[in-house]
Amino acid sequence: MPDRPHYLVVNRYDDSDAEYFRYCADQPCDLSYLTLPMRTTALGPVEPGRVSSLPDLRLATLVPAARDLAERYGRFDGVVALSEFDVLTAALLREEFGAPGPGADLVRAFKDKIVMKERLAKRGLPVPRFMELGASTTIAEITAGIGFPLVLKPRAEAGSVGVRIIRDEAELAAELDGLDVTAFECEEFVSTEIYHADGVLSGGLPHFLSVSGYVNTPLDFLRGRPLGSATLDPGPLRDELREFAVACLTALGLETGCFHLEIIRRPDGGLVFLEAGMRAGGAEVPYVHRELHGVDLVTESFRTVLGMPLESAGARFGDAPAGWVVMPEPALRPGRVVHRTPMTGIVPQVYAEVLPEPGDVFDGTGGYFHVPGRFRLTGPDERGIRAAARRVMREYVVEFEPTGL
Repeated sequence: MPDRPHYLVVNRYDDSDAEYFRYCADQPCDLSYLTLPMRTTALGPVEPGRVSSLPDLRLATLVPAARDLAERYGRFDGVVALSEFDVLTAALLREEFGAPGPGADLVRAFKDKIVMKERLAKRGLPVPRFMELGASTTIAEITAGIGFPLVLKPRAEAGSVGVRIIRDEAELAAELDGLDVTAFECEEFVSTEIYHADGVLSGGLPHFLSVSGYVNTPLDFLRGRPLGSATLDPGPLRDELREFAVACLTALGLETGCFHLEIIRRPDGGLVFLEAGMRAGGAEVPYVHRELHGVDLVTESFRTVLGMPLESAGARFGDAPAGWVVMPEPALRPGRVVHRTPMTGIVPQVYAEVLPEPGDVFDGTGGYFHVPGRFRLTGPDERGIRAAARRVMREYVVEFEPTGL
């Protein structure tokens, strides 16, 4: 019998997504872990010696611990991380230890917003006007190159974290004051409909692909508004968005892997690339895909990075009507939940919900997961799901009281 492959996992999750053994149950292998503190129990049954608990997941912190695991248990046949915050670190670890898998050059195209737009622009695909910022970049140069309103955006964050909409030169000057501008970029503000494509490529072709439209926007969510989504009905718009998504993924260099890609549709109908990640989408995206579309994007993300066979049947498109809603954290934080109203049985399209318990505290660090209400929807068509999402946003009640925690 050949030796079992040895894979290194970089983990920051503390929920069921950290049960990595599930993703490769049919592929005999050995898993070793680099994880944040207080995450070990989420990993499930593992040999204690194969888990290294670390204060942070920076590359400099991980390399010595990874080297120790390699010396004890053998070379790594792959390195995987599922969080957007760790995918580039995992690629750099692969290069450090000579492990196969996506290299840092490919991963940067899905992590660095300047790199991704440069690659697409070179292939003639429409992107917002954008500008890389340097220490000597002036406000006059930004104004001339981009104009107002514009978007000031971190180059390597996710989920609209750190994104600002800038309306004029005075506001821009105030935002740039004291900012490490080399970690940011500016781009044209394009305000209209936003869509997201989710799925898996295999050999450069769609193994699975769904297209959905946001209800509100991720930036709205950061500003305190609910965020939702609905799978598009079959039709010319969905077909156009599919083709555009695959063209963008090809230009970025993805052959095989999981993706979440966002697209803007201008008022004149033209499509513009927004950004992309080489991993499963956030919020309720993995759940509705697993439960309604029949594909586990988290599993496929894990398996494609490690070169395992895909788990789901392909090739197909996400035709099942599906949607979701996530509610924002309270404006005054920290806030303790006093009362909330279930939506199952009230809004017929809601088939699953995750509600906070009275006493739960929200401090603004929950992202899309630890929020005051998560809802998954299904129904006959996109229009009905969008209407149901709006109804959940209007009618769901969660009451908070201030806390000194």
